[in-house]
Order: sequence, then structure tokens, then C-alpha cells
Amino acid sequence: MIETSLSTKGELDRPSRLRRSMLVAACVALIGSAAGAQEKQPLRLVAFAGASNWPVWIGQKNGFFANENLDVTIEITPNSRQMASDVFGGKYDIALTSIDNVVSYVEGQGDLRLPGNVDFAAFMGVDDGMLALMGAPGTTSIGDLKGKDLSVDALTTGFAFVLRDALMKSGFKADEIRFTEVGGGLQRLAALREGKQSATLLNAPLDIVAENAGAVRLADMRELIGSYQGVCGMARRGWLDANREKAKAFVRSFHASVAWLTDPANKRDAIAILRERMANLETELVDRVYERLTDQRHGIKRDMAIDQEGFAKVLSLRSTYSSSGVTLSNPARYIDESIRKEALGVRQEQRSPTAK
Repeated sequence: MIETSLSTKGELDRPSRLRRSMLVAACVALIGSAAGAQEKQPLRLVAFAGASNWPVWIGQKNGFFANENLDVTIEITPNSRQMASDVFGGKYDIALTSIDNVVSYVEGQGDLRLPGNVDFAAFMGVDDGMLALMGAPGTTSIGDLKGKDLSVDALTTGFAFVLRDALMKSGFKADEIRFTEVGGGLQRLAALREGKQSATLLNAPLDIVAENAGAVRLADMRELIGSYQGVCGMARRGWLDANREKAKAFVRSFHASVAWLTDPANKRDAIAILRERMANLETELVDRVYERLTDQRHGIKRDMAIDQEGFAKVLSLRSTYSSSGVTLSNPARYIDESIRKEALGVRQEQRSPTAK
């Protein structure tokens, strides 16, 4: 009797179990369908070599980009000409580059003539350039550089103007300054280490690497020229208009990466990511690099804002040292900060709904 009852109960439960199985299968199908609908959007970055790309590596490793439904890739450019050409031509969506590159190409003052309307716009700040003047071993002062060959990316880029201004403020005459075009930071570091030039500007952490190899730190640029807006996130305005939500998602995820990087609790894991991406970085330098890039005042920008005083210096230097003779004074021609403000405003509301 007991066996009959159990058998009967099992038979009666089969439709119920079947319905449950069908419901689970339907839920799985719905979840799979939603996941398909949320397929990651590709976003192509280009940047110059250096640890200022650290937040990108963190975003990739820790899923901050994936959380915003982005599939972010990054490639390194050899120089500003190639960067400008590739962004203009659509090979990359966003560049992490000197904000002066935005100004120079919008004004038609870049080293490369681009075939059409150059609608580059900076939409977020990354750092102040973190620039240091590094001399070859044996150099004792800036004065030793008079008449020597100094390497720059290109003669018309902003960092070349920074170096020219620093030298002029150090007592140089125009005919005592000799620049040689070499390319991006890695190329300039190599030229300095090989003795091909007597000095160059290097951004962090390349300045730390050079110093460890025997180069002489002659000056940090902020000490000589004051505030300066260095690296920014930029894209074509046409791309930003057509991909506004994607751009805001990038800002939010980059911001999350910076917040994670600058949290001391994450230092060990952050350094592990740095070592993974910069395998040639000497072990004894990693703490110095971390402290330099996470410095609250002069490291990677935590609010990602473009420094208006620093950008005014960018325009002033270009107005002074470019051969165009044009005075530049309208920041709105080169900047669109509405994307950053909207992106981080939304993010702050989501994280803290009751915040005032």
C-alpha cells in the first residue's frame, strides 16, 4: 500500500516537475537573450606609452569597462602625427594624448595636414603632463644644454613649446635652442639612453626609468612654467555626437578605474597589473611609480576635469611659439566637458541617491 501511494504520488508530481523544468528553461532562454542584447560594444583607444594608461589596464582587468557594456582595446602610437591621422581616419575612437594636439590640429597647425574638417575635441582630463626635463649622464644644470641637441616628438607639438618656454625662462636665447624630432616618449627615452641627444622631456614613469639608468633630473616643468593641462581624452566631435552614451560609459568606467587605483588598499594589486603590462619596469621602481601617479595633486586626475588655468597656459604657449601669429583664446573651440559632467553626475546619483 505504501509502495502504491508513493508510486501514485510520483506520477502526480511529474507534470509539476515538468512545468518547473520548462519554467527554468524559459528563464535561461530569456537571460541568454538579454545577454545577447547586451553584447559588449567595441571601443578602440590609442595612446602614448607610459603608466598614464594604467587606469585603462585596470578597467580591462577588473571589469570596469565590461560593467559599462564596453569592450575596450588599446594600442600604442609611435608619435603625434600617426595618432592624429588614425583618429581622424576612424581607426581609433578615442585618443589619450596631449590636449595641445587637439588645439594644433583644429587650428591647422599640426605637423600633418589632414584631408578635411578637423573636429577633434577634448572631453576629459587625465594629467598635467607629469613632465620632467631629463639630461644625459654628466649634465649638471640646464645651462649645460645651450647649443646641444634636445629631442622632441615634433617641432610644432605642445610639449616642444613647454620645453622652449622652460629654456627661455632659464636664460636661453632662441638661437641657443636646438630641437630634433624623435617621436613619442619611448623613442625619446631610447635616444637619450643611447647618447643621441643631450636632453628631453619625459612624462612619468619614463622620467623615473631614465633617472634610474643614470639620466639627470634637471627640472620638473611645473616648477618652471606653472599650471599646464597635459594628457586628455579626445575624439572627433562627429563621433562623440553619434556615440554620446558610449563616451559617457567610457568616462564612468575610467573614473571607476582611477578611484580603484588611488585607493591605498589596492596598491599591491594595482602594481601587479602595472608589472603585467610593463614587464621591463625594474622591480625597485614600482613603488616610486605608484606614488608618482597616485599623487593627489599632481598625479592622474581623480575628477578627470580639464584644468582651465592649465589649458589657458596651453593656448598661451601655442600663441607665443607657433609660427602662425594667431592668438588663441576660446577654450570652447577645443573642449566639450558636458560628457564628463553628465557621466559622473549620473554615476554619483546612482551610488549615493541621498547625497546633496
